[in-house]
Amino acid sequence: MTVDAALLEKLSRCQPLASLGPESLRELAPLCHSERITRNLDPFRLRDWEGQVVYLTKGELKLDFADGSAALLVGGTGEALLPLGQGEQKPVSSKAVTDVELLRFDEDTLDILVTWDQMASPGHGTAAESDGTDWRTMSGIFAARNLTRGVFSALPPAHIETLLGRFQRIRAKRGETIIRQGGAGDYYYVIERGRCLVTREVAGSRVDLAELKAGDAFGEEALVSDTTRNATVAMKTDGVLLRLSKTDFVDLLREPLMRRVSPVEAQRRVAAGAVWLDVRFPAEYQHDGLPGAINIPLNEVRRTLPMLDPKKEYIVYCQTGRRSSAAAFLFSQRGIRAALLDGGLRALFAAPTGGSR
Repeated sequence: MTVDAALLEKLSRCQPLASLGPESLRELAPLCHSERITRNLDPFRLRDWEGQVVYLTKGELKLDFADGSAALLVGGTGEALLPLGQGEQKPVSSKAVTDVELLRFDEDTLDILVTWDQMASPGHGTAAESDGTDWRTMSGIFAARNLTRGVFSALPPAHIETLLGRFQRIRAKRGETIIRQGGAGDYYYVIERGRCLVTREVAGSRVDLAELKAGDAFGEEALVSDTTRNATVAMKTDGVLLRLSKTDFVDLLREPLMRRVSPVEAQRRVAAGAVWLDVRFPAEYQHDGLPGAINIPLNEVRRTLPMLDPKKEYIVYCQTGRRSSAAAFLFSQRGIRAALLDGGLRALFAAPTGGSR
């Protein structure tokens, strides 16, 4: 994605954005909204800024306070480099002395990104201090979209340092097999550098499923659903991997972040606009799939992620909840709003209200 250099320059001067690295600013820029207010108008009366962080980047704006004092801010300088209207003394009114430009962010989104940036920078005291990993430069799983809407967005801040500190950094050679189909689930992996090839043996023949790049993660399916590996992942190039043990993965990611919903709550959400998502094989789906459900088998999840609408919520299910738990985690990890139907169809059809086929 191309980011406007002029916008990056403006953001790099604002506080606390000035403390973010270049890559973090590039991730943040698409989440910025620009507002232009005409001279003599009051920005605070034109719209509700509650929950927003707003900066004056161009023009002159007069602020009036309850004690009768006033301040004149000039875009991109001095007090204008701090968020407007925050702090102990809030303005009761304002006036654009000239045409002005305001940049705004969702406050929670900005806070999440700044928190991760500070916790993940080298020298903070995490694994980054000893092995040189700068998580802020990672794409894919640690991109702004996933940190603010994906599985990591709900991670308690107190867990961030622990999580990053538990990752082990390993070097891998081209052609080296990292996980093997049929093997036990032992680690969760994130690619720091290099590329991996995902393959599966089907009827004695090897099928290439996907190529993974820096920032992508793999190995979670077996850890979430507590089953054996369903594919083989080997290095396509030399690279560096970050791995998390099964115990740490379960304690720090799977259990705190798996969003489970009861059959009753799932039906309520679907009635309110959520979408059923069936991750069983097509034959199973055709037999007793829920009305209105879409079918994406678990082994097709990675390939079909771009087809899903990030604005919608999906209730993921299978027969028992085992396959759907892995799928729900995969979806959430990549910024899709996904909840797991606890107990699967078995629980839904056994519920007092029942389920319609």
